[in-house]
Amino acid sequence: MSTDYGIVIEHFAERYFIKDFKKKYKGAWDITWTAVEEEFKRFDSLLNTSIAETVIDGRIAGERVRICKTEFRVVGTKDSRKSSGNRCIVAVCDDTCLVCVLLVYHKNNLGNGNETARWRQIVKDNYPKYRELF
Repeated sequence: MSTDYGIVIEHFAERYFIKDFKKKYKGAWDITWTAVEEEFKRFDSLLNTSIAETVIDGRIAGERVRICKTEFRVVGTKDSRKSSGNRCIVAVCDDTCLVCVLLVYHKNNLGNGNETARWRQIVKDNYPKYRELF
């Protein structure tokens, strides 16, 4: 039996990248995001697939927190999850059973350079709570 996680979309994620997905994909985005949230509710099961991975596993104030990266595709597009370039960075808080959505982006949103280094820096700059994990 897997844990049923609650989903929190952080303000930064909504303001910076999710709004671009909504504008670009309109109704398809709503369907896509509903599916992504359903996957996040069963995050432990999602980690047993090739579309999610734990990048950092640590503790903040005694609570286990995992920073994870997932891939998704927008409904109605022909790309696979991997080739779409669409990613989510989430903080999975095990004690509170929450998946906090930190970033939702297309890899081209991050600019030039190493994708991992760029999203890590964005998380450190915009989420002081998780900074100590890096």
